[in-house]
Amino acid sequence: MNNLMRHRPIKRSYLRLMAGKWWFTNKRRVKWLFSKSKLARINKELSLPYVVFTHATPLMRPLRNVEMWLQTNKVMNLRLAAAKLNGIVLMPGETFSYWRAIGKPTRRKGYVDGMVLFYGGYKSGVGGGLCQMSNLIYWMTLHTPLQVMERHRHSYDVFPDAGRTQPFGSGATCAYNYLDLQIHNPTGEPYQLVVGLTEDKLVGEWRSSLPVKYRYEVVEKDHRIELKPWGGYVRSNAIYRRKYELEEGGLLGEEFITGNEAVMMYAPMLEPV
Repeated sequence: MNNLMRHRPIKRSYLRLMAGKWWFTNKRRVKWLFSKSKLARINKELSLPYVVFTHATPLMRPLRNVEMWLQTNKVMNLRLAAAKLNGIVLMPGETFSYWRAIGKPTRRKGYVDGMVLFYGGYKSGVGGGLCQMSNLIYWMTLHTPLQVMERHRHSYDVFPDAGRTQPFGSGATCAYNYLDLQIHNPTGEPYQLVVGLTEDKLVGEWRSSLPVKYRYEVVEKDHRIELKPWGGYVRSNAIYRRKYELEEGGLLGEEFITGNEAVMMYAPMLEPV
């Protein structure tokens, strides 16, 4: 029963939430201070020639009961973040940190209020919407030999699927600075992150100095929606990655990536809009 009850949304006081945020934020700062990881840096003069994987996501999505100005502001925040991330080169042995590359999103830097998912709902917050960038980078990384060292999933499934093209739980949530996305380069060649915005999409690439040798496919298994004894629904699945030969197309192997569980904040049979 305890295993089932742990999915129940926990209502915490404002003071408890602020204390927790202070603790985890400062814990991360101490970790950064003593970290021995070699961080990836931007190298505008280097443009790697081979595209390893590319992906794009729409900037605007129809979300139930969400005002469009929050998404308009999100685009402004994404442009600022893209300027910090575009061109980063991840050399062999280096680690990419999402928040150490972007820095703290503040009004002084030009960030505005956007949508922030918050304990099963949403609110406005400075820098809101940057999860779309971390989602994109994480999804692209799963299609490369790069190694994800840190990734966090959403605890709540807030909106019904609306034109979803990726498996549930294949993104990476972020919150400065304690929910980070970190990627390590265990290969012998450099990789470069290229991100930007078109008129209607957020686009990205991982590029490399050598042609790709393998193709990766990300799939979900064991997708379930379960009614728990406390009256709520929990959605879960497992994410796997398959590796194929590029020329022959043969399957070389399959590996488990992560498991996901999220409390659903809408009726399971609700039509996406």
